[in-house]
Amino acid sequence: MIGVTAAVRIQRSDRLTADEVAEVLDLVRVAGDSDGAYPLSEHVVLHLSFGGDIRAVHLLIRHGDQLVGYAHVDTTDPVEGPAAELAIHPLHRRRGLGRALVTEAMAVADERAGQSPGRLRLWAHGDHPSATALSMSLGFERSRVLWQMRRSLFAPIPEPTLPDGMSIRAFRPGTDDADWIALNAAAFADHPEQGRWTINDLHIRMKEPWFDPSGFLLAQRDSDGELLGFHWTKIHGAAPGSAQHAHEPIGEVYVLGVSPAAHGTGLGTALTLAGLRHLRGQDLDQAMLYVDESNTSAVALYRKLGFAHWATDVCFRRQV
Repeated sequence: MIGVTAAVRIQRSDRLTADEVAEVLDLVRVAGDSDGAYPLSEHVVLHLSFGGDIRAVHLLIRHGDQLVGYAHVDTTDPVEGPAAELAIHPLHRRRGLGRALVTEAMAVADERAGQSPGRLRLWAHGDHPSATALSMSLGFERSRVLWQMRRSLFAPIPEPTLPDGMSIRAFRPGTDDADWIALNAAAFADHPEQGRWTINDLHIRMKEPWFDPSGFLLAQRDSDGELLGFHWTKIHGAAPGSAQHAHEPIGEVYVLGVSPAAHGTGLGTALTLAGLRHLRGQDLDQAMLYVDESNTSAVALYRKLGFAHWATDVCFRRQV
């Protein structure tokens, strides 16, 4: 299907071919290298790369045979509503392509809702002023701010002190899968995305080249083996032949979670330190993490552990 928005021809598709996926990932890499922030979130890139049951509308703009604009509109969340992310080639900006893609994404949201205006969330990775100006001019408002924080791994990392009766071990693929999903759901019961992960979401990430169970740390109660917390670390840019990262490898506090039963015990701090020491043992210079700006307790914990604000992602919500 071809849509025309503001004289820009936009191709709509419910499914991309393998060649189109490769084009999108190449566009994302070029835009990310130019901006210092990748324009698509991890879960979108994973679903593009591996498929899955995500229901999405893909919007593509070409200049001749070259893909110069792309938007991904995820229509699967009945609670929060559709979400869109987009990328524009650096050499084809300031030509109205971003506005055309957002306008077409709004049309998709209207169609899904059966009314106008339909709900729509728009993610801007990097919090560039141009993204804010575009979003607000189209009736969106800032609704969620996600910080990237970083710290040096050369700085001292204290030995973790675990609560009595607990120990830390590595994740065991095929054995811990279901128990970890249950723990993750409990730890992130109020989180709009993380708490709804399924076994399939876990397995998709376990197939990624960066997955390393030795860096997926689980805290258990020694008396019965119940999982009470975890620190899943990740290394960016370490996979041979990786085309997604144009920088030296960097460690990440990928997901850190603590069961409500262990809140207030200091387990979160201990797991964070254990993961940072693991990353330092991989000869890495820096570690990074993402945290909601509004999660003041987590921000305070990470600042105490040596992290500082590095970059910002913003979710804009369409006013309806």
